[in-house]
Amino acid sequence: MPRPVFKVVAHTEEEENAFDYVKDRNNPYPTGLLGATAHMVKGALGGGILGGHVAYVKAGVWMGLVLNIFFGIYMTYCLHLLVWSAQQLYKRTRISTMSYPDVGEAAFACHPNPKLRKFAKCFRYIIDTIICIDLFGACACYQLIIAKSIKQLAENSQSTSIAGLTPWHPNLRVYLTIMIIPIICICLIRYLKLLAPFSLAANGVVFVALCTAVYYAAVNNPSFKGLTGATTFYETLEFVGMIVFSMSCAGVVIPIENNMADPTLFPKSLAIGMGIIVFGTAFVSFFGYAAYLEKSEAPITVNFPLTGYGKCLKALIAIMIYVTHALNFWPPFQICYYYIGRRVNQHRLVMCEYIWRGILVFMIAILAIIFPSINALMGFLGTFCLTNMAFIWPLMIHLCVIWERPGLGKYYWRLWRCVGMISLGFFIFICGTVVNASELVGVFTGS
Repeated sequence: MPRPVFKVVAHTEEEENAFDYVKDRNNPYPTGLLGATAHMVKGALGGGILGGHVAYVKAGVWMGLVLNIFFGIYMTYCLHLLVWSAQQLYKRTRISTMSYPDVGEAAFACHPNPKLRKFAKCFRYIIDTIICIDLFGACACYQLIIAKSIKQLAENSQSTSIAGLTPWHPNLRVYLTIMIIPIICICLIRYLKLLAPFSLAANGVVFVALCTAVYYAAVNNPSFKGLTGATTFYETLEFVGMIVFSMSCAGVVIPIENNMADPTLFPKSLAIGMGIIVFGTAFVSFFGYAAYLEKSEAPITVNFPLTGYGKCLKALIAIMIYVTHALNFWPPFQICYYYIGRRVNQHRLVMCEYIWRGILVFMIAILAIIFPSINALMGFLGTFCLTNMAFIWPLMIHLCVIWERPGLGKYYWRLWRCVGMISLGFFIFICGTVVNASELVGVFTGS
């Protein structure tokens, strides 16, 4: 499907307001406030929340709670500016529905400076690339969750090390290698409606696991003793990456707004949704840390005792994450195959799609095998990918959109606001990426 050409059609505020982008949309099943909020929470609180308690181990409980709330507010405001900017672009370009990469390209393409407009396509390619790295990286985390769960059940041990329990037990990387073929098979499914029912079941299993973590906190540490308040700056940067990964919904806010019956309610939906996300992440992470202290491991289910109930929960998590892996693989594959498909013979398009699905799953598995650490991968993806998607790019897009209308404000206050917030985003991006990349290297060289 060809992509639209983004250019300014409405040259004044009156012309912009004359276009009703909601009426121009064709949404047969639009969502209301409740549905949009539910989709937002579901988009954020996926597999990442299963490792939130380890993030609190990194930062300490009090520092973790403060930063959890701070980054939740920071993210909420940035995403609010992103969607507001998208809505201005709908009116300015007369294109009523866009994706995140579309919004990025349109913001640059509609800027009054012709030198900046030249970078519109380049910015889009960067957004597409980072989204793919983030989502394929998340798939690698899912593979690690499955492999760690299976390894623990096979060994019938609480051990969570990469090495086998005994010389006769396989290394974690062997489990990851064995899983490649089954994961390729489920990722060959081309229609999401075949997998969608399992997504609800997976959410239910994750919810039960999180409630179980709260129960074990009450049993193992009812007085909440042994919790560290704060740690080092280095470990805090590890925390930032992991917690941003656990609660980011940057990739879903624009599609959710596109599908709302009344998009003017989106700010309310965002506030409620992010409130639930921040509370849920903090609540589960706090109790998970309280339950297992320094022994905390991701996913949280590997900490559960090997009782009958514990084993069933570990097995269910492995099965449900296996199914939802295919759901999470679908969006980044569609982005990749848009570019690949244009260079493929149209008569062999479906066959080539199956081949490329297999190749990309294999590459994800290689990533998990090289870096078999959920914590390090979550931290890296959070700082390298999601700080861009949730903090830096929304403000860059917003700055491009307001440059001419409504302008930068008295004393350029809108400019300084964006520059200050972008600077904070870049600080997290650079420092956090260096720290978490060094952790990934440590996993590769030390195991």
